[in-house]
Amino acid sequence: MDRREVLGILGAGAAGLTAFGGSRVSADEPHAQHAGHFNQCAKACADCLQECDSCYHHCAGLVTEGHKDHAKTMKLCVDCGEICSAAAKLAARQSALAAILCDACAKACDECNAACNKFPDDKHMAKCAKACRDCATACRDMIKNV
Repeated sequence: MDRREVLGILGAGAAGLTAFGGSRVSADEPHAQHAGHFNQCAKACADCLQECDSCYHHCAGLVTEGHKDHAKTMKLCVDCGEICSAAAKLAARQSALAAILCDACAKACDECNAACNKFPDDKHMAKCAKACRDCATACRDMIKNV
């Protein structure tokens, strides 16, 4: 093989890579949107985890003060937080199983939201309820768009 043939092959290869790279730019746009749904879901789940953990501690304090009506909510908050933690991890890495776990996460958030909303005058629990609503919405949006 002489020098001209090598240069011709390299030139053709470079042209092919340029054409392939050019078509990839437009192909990445749907991927970026796809990744965006996962990222938004992961962030909402992580935020909800933080609020649920905080609400768990808040409710635990109330239970120790004798407010037994917060015991169920306390348990739901800690369980919801655990599910949110796992969902955040799977959504962040765009796992094939993220949709399955995020469906469970949305349902857990619905339960936790309902429990926290039973105490509308408690600002701490209102923050948790809102985080749960936001997380459930983000999970359902991600599931619809992947």
